[in-house]
Amino acid sequence: MAQYIYGKNTVCERIKKGATIEKIYVFEKLGDNKIHHLIEKSKLPFEMVDRKFLDKITNNANHQGLVAIISSYDYFTVEEIINEPCKSNFHLLVMLDGLEDPHNLGAILRTCDAVGVDGVIIPKHNSVSLTPTVAKVSTGAIEHVKVARVTNLTSTLKDLKKHGFWVVGAEAENSIDYRSVDYNVPIVLVIGGEGKGISRLVKEQCDFRIKIPMIGHVNSLNASVATSVILYQIFTHRNPIK
Repeated sequence: MAQYIYGKNTVCERIKKGATIEKIYVFEKLGDNKIHHLIEKSKLPFEMVDRKFLDKITNNANHQGLVAIISSYDYFTVEEIINEPCKSNFHLLVMLDGLEDPHNLGAILRTCDAVGVDGVIIPKHNSVSLTPTVAKVSTGAIEHVKVARVTNLTSTLKDLKKHGFWVVGAEAENSIDYRSVDYNVPIVLVIGGEGKGISRLVKEQCDFRIKIPMIGHVNSLNASVATSVILYQIFTHRNPIK
């Protein structure tokens, strides 16, 4: 099913990647020569339109004068992701258990791209999927991070363990400091949904449960912030300053 994506970074990253775009709508007064040149060079069909048209097709979203029609975002299989060469010494995957906020997913994808995560795994049901909002918040990172949708997270973790992965769950109870773990192994980092945390069956598959120590009055972080903190700990652990 066709959908609109919008925002300068989102649309331009998709053009640069050479991914399928059916048509591009450009605000008639958009004064960005780099974007005009990129679109003309791509030879993709485009149309100059007024702001009212762009506001209508995006439901008044912050489109920045640039909208594209795509058929849908491509998902990968877990097998495709782990069979690709890893971006660091060991594979690093992120599994999102019941994440429902598209803004959180978009922010997580942005961090995943920054630290070289090999892939993100989400469930097919009771979870946010790849949407225009996710794409906009990710500022183009959605084009560079492979995402797999699976029917059963527990079964997926069992299969990944057979491939040598260790499962690390971000969980406040019965957990250890996230800074005390040796991350120099293939890792699946599991992040729970907003307010719900990691589901029981998924939690049972975790080899380690880690927590972020806090000393403030609000003793919690949202999913995207917590994911960023942990991913950068893994990144610095694997890439120490020499």
